[in-house]
Amino acid sequence: MTYSFMSPPNAGRFVLANATLPAVATGYAAAASEGLVKADIVIADGLIAAILPPGTAPAEFAKSDMKEGMVWPCFADIHTHLDKGHIWPRKPNPDGTFMGALEAVGKDREANWSAADVRKRMEFSLRSAYAHGTGLIRTHLDSLAPQHRISFEVFAEIRDEWKDKIALQAVALFPLDNMVDEAFFADLVAVVKDKGGLLGGVTKMGPLLDWQLDTLLRAAAENGLDVDLHVDETDDPGAETLKAIAEAVLRNRFDGKVTAGHCCSLARQDDDTAQRTVELVHKAGVSIISLPMCNMYLQDRYSGRTPRWRGVTLFKELAAAGVETAVASDNTRDPFYAYGDLDPVEVFREAVRILHLDHPLDSAARIVTTSPARIAGRPQTSRIAVGNPADLVLFSARRWSEFLSRPQSDRVVLRRGKVIDRSLPDYRELDSVVGA
Repeated sequence: MTYSFMSPPNAGRFVLANATLPAVATGYAAAASEGLVKADIVIADGLIAAILPPGTAPAEFAKSDMKEGMVWPCFADIHTHLDKGHIWPRKPNPDGTFMGALEAVGKDREANWSAADVRKRMEFSLRSAYAHGTGLIRTHLDSLAPQHRISFEVFAEIRDEWKDKIALQAVALFPLDNMVDEAFFADLVAVVKDKGGLLGGVTKMGPLLDWQLDTLLRAAAENGLDVDLHVDETDDPGAETLKAIAEAVLRNRFDGKVTAGHCCSLARQDDDTAQRTVELVHKAGVSIISLPMCNMYLQDRYSGRTPRWRGVTLFKELAAAGVETAVASDNTRDPFYAYGDLDPVEVFREAVRILHLDHPLDSAARIVTTSPARIAGRPQTSRIAVGNPADLVLFSARRWSEFLSRPQSDRVVLRRGKVIDRSLPDYRELDSVVGA
């Protein structure tokens, strides 16, 4: 097993004593310092039985003294690409650009994405995420025909197999331009509905955009589906599909959940234009997911030139306007992002740096816990609350400076109050499908 900084009692009832909790991820009311509260957490029969002031837990219970180390709920990672994961060794991005990624993935998908190939890489990714402490994942699945039927079938099987470890959701990802093929779109909607997924897609400016959005939202409404879109993943200030999405939601009176990922161009627009869109997004109830690591990797990349901006959306402005916001991993070791391991701690640490979510850090923990869980329609998960499963991640770090300065590789993950094996899968397991 991976080295851990402590070993909680292997008992039906025990206490994590003298723990530090991110207040935003728990309903426990106590005086907070930098958004952190102190507590004893009582665990009984796999559930959180009580959250008490430190030092007040029943004396007869076995105890693990956290020595003020942090306890977080398991993480929610709601914008990933499990179907693309780990193809970098066999199909790297030739130049690190968005177009280079798009072309490389397209060629690899057509040549290699059999059910067996997709399954092998998905399972590897899920084993990594589970070991890091993730309890909820939403993945976008490339859904150009015939891939939509292959990948959604594999996903449905894996979702059932993993239901006791990670709750899984899937979104159909395809260019909205392909909606002109009515037979394809009807079949895609049928597959998504049958597999309990979400409708998604890649939006771009054009004369058919309003028709595409109206048709997509109508199909979603008629089939009881939520929507999660890839939006304005560009440095072009003229890309305003986020505005069009918000207008379409309002125009169609769509009452399902709508999520927009990336929204990079919003940060390239003048203040007045951006503010009008932010206000529309709030009015329409659209949630926004920022993907800071992937966007830093791809955006503003030009050969021989140092990037001039960070590639991320107006995260603070959106949150200040009341828009539900979160961050997520996005791609993992594929042409869209060459790195990553589906570790929300890494995502959180990088997001704090890239998006300047510090000074203060009081509510920052929400971006990988409660906020993405709410966006995913699972508001009771990724939260430390009485009655919830004791799905927790324990850290030696006591304060933000300690937490953000190291990768926390010695963390302990509890599922239903039991320590899991945090050993990560060996990349050599993938040699047979992606090469060394």
